[in-house]
Amino acid sequence: MGPVIGYVPGVYDLFHVGHLNALRQAREMCDVLVAGVVSDEVCEAAKGLRPFVPLSERLEIVEAIGIVDAVYAETTTDKKDAWEEVGFHLLFKGDDWRGTPKGDALVTRMEGVGVEVVWFPYTLQTSSTALRSAIGRALTG
Repeated sequence: MGPVIGYVPGVYDLFHVGHLNALRQAREMCDVLVAGVVSDEVCEAAKGLRPFVPLSERLEIVEAIGIVDAVYAETTTDKKDAWEEVGFHLLFKGDDWRGTPKGDALVTRMEGVGVEVVWFPYTLQTSSTALRSAIGRALTG
């Protein structure tokens, strides 16, 4: 069958322990791990905010920590596009998406190409959104 390829998509802006936890957990479940790093434009379209850290630097950071075998720049919101390029078997996602319309649509879309979505516990105490808010308060404070 060949190696099991896992895929962990994320913005990875303001890299923090939640990102590290997801990558470590995914690493244990596959033979080859690819991190999908969402482009600045896709992040802005999906979340209404551009990342603080530019895509080229986020790719470099995620690759340099030594957990993933490769990084991939996501330039669309459709994970099927990433699957067509990367060819993964498992897609890892935070469980904050589980049971939501977006999460259910992701599962349906990925099941259609034989990919299993694996849910990881979301790290509530640390998030890029919380960090961004704290930085904003400090700058305007």
